[in-house]
Amino acid sequence: MKNSPVKTIVAIGIGAALFFVLGRFVAIPSPVPNTNISTQYGLLAFMAAIFGPVAGALIGLIGHALIDFSYGWGIWWSWVIASACFGALIGLVASRLSIEDGEFGQKGIITFNLFQVVSHVIAWGVIAPVLDIVMYKEPANKVFLQGLVGGISNIVTTAIIGTLLCVAYAAAKPKKGSLSRDR
Repeated sequence: MKNSPVKTIVAIGIGAALFFVLGRFVAIPSPVPNTNISTQYGLLAFMAAIFGPVAGALIGLIGHALIDFSYGWGIWWSWVIASACFGALIGLVASRLSIEDGEFGQKGIITFNLFQVVSHVIAWGVIAPVLDIVMYKEPANKVFLQGLVGGISNIVTTAIIGTLLCVAYAAAKPKKGSLSRDR
């Protein structure tokens, strides 16, 4: 089922607001400086799987920029871009899942989680640290450690929160072909 543009825009607004709230107020500090265990990536993965890569990218971009802005240190664009890329990448899996059809069984869970792991590795193992080095002249050992800790924690939180959201959403949708017309 294709989402209408209005529905997608509303989802971007709500998704970015929820991403901000989770990232700002439900983040768990990690032992690595300036790196949190983030709960918002499970929500982002779910929203991107439902609304696609453009919505996923914008939710990640806007939500992460708002988090950084609210802390007062300025917007750390390298990580904001990585969040947007993660949202776009995970949104590409939407066509392979049948969440909108009320189906998200074992195959969907495995596909979702394999794709989210790959997307997090790309975002936090490559994009964020490389952009930190290029844009901010940060030391490589520092940013790759931050990317490793952030990526691993994001994979775990997305596996738990994102999977649960997808399972619950699919369970609430009628199965494709389950409704019949009364005669």
